[in-house]
Amino acid sequence: MLRLENLDTDLRPPAVALAATHTAIDDDAANSYLPFEGHLDLRTAAATHAGRISGRRYHPERECVSTAGGLNGVLNVLLAVTEPGDEVVIADPVYAGLVNRIRLAGAVPVHVPASPTERGWRTDPERLAAAIGPRTAAVLLMGPTMPTGALIEPEHLDAIAEPVAAHDVWVLYDAAMERIRFDGRPPLHPASHPALGERTITVGSASKELRMIGWRVGWVVAPAPVLADIALVGMTNVVCQVGIGQRAVAAALSAPDADADVAAATTSWRQRCETILDQLSEYPVIRPDGGWSLLIDTRPLGLTPAQASDRLFERGRVAATPMDGWGPSGEHYLRLVFANEPVERLGDLRERFAAAF
Repeated sequence: MLRLENLDTDLRPPAVALAATHTAIDDDAANSYLPFEGHLDLRTAAATHAGRISGRRYHPERECVSTAGGLNGVLNVLLAVTEPGDEVVIADPVYAGLVNRIRLAGAVPVHVPASPTERGWRTDPERLAAAIGPRTAAVLLMGPTMPTGALIEPEHLDAIAEPVAAHDVWVLYDAAMERIRFDGRPPLHPASHPALGERTITVGSASKELRMIGWRVGWVVAPAPVLADIALVGMTNVVCQVGIGQRAVAAALSAPDADADVAAATTSWRQRCETILDQLSEYPVIRPDGGWSLLIDTRPLGLTPAQASDRLFERGRVAATPMDGWGPSGEHYLRLVFANEPVERLGDLRERFAAAF
């Protein structure tokens, strides 16, 4: 069975993180609720990391708080900056976990569709800007986006700058995969835009880039006034983060070879992606620009994504996920994750699809 449905990865976390985790097990300070906002070494590492990528400077104690993973950070931010009935602009298709956290906060998701092209997924900047209005509390951006792998481009930031200021909107940036790009370019952080720096809230995570899924450690970096509210929400939501994991993540973020480590992992994921694209060249597969997954439009096959998933599972021994609930257009797509199967196991994917379809 090929596990192309599972958002795990077989690539090991950084060695420095594993060593720090083993050390933390014997450290009494790691077995504590305190400090509620997270260990200072993690907050310093996260603030420095976000500042380096965005070109800004963040104070680790006033402008950074750790969270129990990236999605905990997203929910904490949404609870802090939205009121029931507020709108949050978000992509389509997009990770259902983000959509559902908007709903959990009592807000309303407003989807802006991305269009599949021969070069990958593209979102019209003007359409993104037009979705921002008087009821908008936040624009949730992710690049690469999960599950499409779509990127944020400078024209997107230019387009939203005016309506974001006019309607006093926050830009919530999910940075979980920002360095997992297949174009060789550095991340484009919304806070690097001169008109968006003071309005950007960054949520980071160790799960994807650092492959530290089970550590459940993330962070939020934001201007001090709103960060105080987010930190308070965190204390009343999850209370604190995984103590034995925080210093390990700090070590991984701060290591001299941190960028090289992420680049090496990205090279492996890209090779797997290219193998799948080659194996399935006769199928309606949309190329991602980064991330861990890609989508297949099942409409040309005459099947729903659920039907295609069942056939692949029973006839091709491939596990893949229908995208129902992943935005309004999700019902057209089947997702393949390339993070957890090495290239050597993907060589017969064409035959497996032929057996299914």
